[in-house]
Amino acid sequence: MSAVVARPPSGCDAPPILRERGQREVFCGLTGIVWLHRRIQDAFFLVVGSRTCAHLLQSAAGVMIFAEPRFATAIIEERDLAGRADMDDELDRVVGRLLERRPDIRMLFLVGSCPSEVIKLDLSRAAARLTRQFLPQTRVLSYSGSGIETTFTQGEDACLASLVPELPGSDAKQLLVAGALPDAVEAEFAGLFAQAGVGPVRFLPPRRATELPAVGPGTTLILAQPFLTETTRLLEGRGARLVTAPFPIGAEGTTLWLQAAALAMGADAARVEAAMAPGIARAKAGVARHRPMLEGRRIFFFPDSQLEIPLARFLSRELGMELVEVGTPYLNRQHLAGEFELLPSNTQISEGQDVDRQLDRCRAAAPDLVVCGLGLANPLEAEGLATKWSIELLFSPIHGFEQAGDLAGLFTRPLRRRAVLEV
Repeated sequence: MSAVVARPPSGCDAPPILRERGQREVFCGLTGIVWLHRRIQDAFFLVVGSRTCAHLLQSAAGVMIFAEPRFATAIIEERDLAGRADMDDELDRVVGRLLERRPDIRMLFLVGSCPSEVIKLDLSRAAARLTRQFLPQTRVLSYSGSGIETTFTQGEDACLASLVPELPGSDAKQLLVAGALPDAVEAEFAGLFAQAGVGPVRFLPPRRATELPAVGPGTTLILAQPFLTETTRLLEGRGARLVTAPFPIGAEGTTLWLQAAALAMGADAARVEAAMAPGIARAKAGVARHRPMLEGRRIFFFPDSQLEIPLARFLSRELGMELVEVGTPYLNRQHLAGEFELLPSNTQISEGQDVDRQLDRCRAAAPDLVVCGLGLANPLEAEGLATKWSIELLFSPIHGFEQAGDLAGLFTRPLRRRAVLEV
């Protein structure tokens, strides 16, 4: 059987979940480099992979030929696969040339791919060896972005998990926000926490590899992204205490997220409300402009980014959309407990993927809008369905009050385009 209906543990308000195991249609974890390399400004991501890996990153990032990106691919050639070259010597040579050319690199990630996983290349051992060679100028870490091991956003989880053992220890009271955010969103959250009297506040990943946050028993942890399962486990192992809340997407989600973090830090509730009030008003006004086009429309989510459930909650509650099916690659019920409570009780949630079955259900439902990966978007558009690329939701600032109206606009845009084309 490729699908079973699973009921959540007692006490969870999630509706029955359709679990599917079959053919998947999703990007690999290498894709996370596209937003991570923009975030950690003195880090470099070196993929140990094939020419296909290089083409994926180049096309996904849209890097121009004269740009100086902070990622590259060490291409595994036929001689490497045939065993005619010493892979450790080859990797050392490539890393040495890279760091000689780019002395500004303070942290180098060796990123595993499908080819490096298949030939059992031990990147963790290579990272330890290269760290001994290049410290204190550069620390070398490793993680897997292989499609065998990870999907799409799990690449970020694997990257941040590799950072946790490097974080200094501290017993001091602090709030740690985990999850890569655009600089503008981080600045918004930092400002709101400061106005609410919450501090100190640190972010993981930091903007610079030399500014890693500390962690310990005094750390209150809140997630900005729902896909950080392994990172959270490791941070809790270092003593951090996790606070769960709906994710900061839309006016409602951002309000509940900020409240949960601030109150866990002992902030005054009235001061928190006052700090959020202007942002809430702007977010609601921005969202309201898009509600007339989206209200009553039916939307179908294919599993891709793990953002599907927070986005579905936002679209349902703040924009009046009807949720046909909300598919997500993996469900962490603890992290999403607050989201489940806000979804309509009849929401069909599916975990995992059997792409042929899901395509059949989508075609039968004929929704007004389909959120899916690039591999499905063009075929569905050719069949007459309007689509939204889920990857765009990772490349765009979507968290916080100031982005709520723009986020709603990402979903009205394909409907407006279709309306123009049909005229």
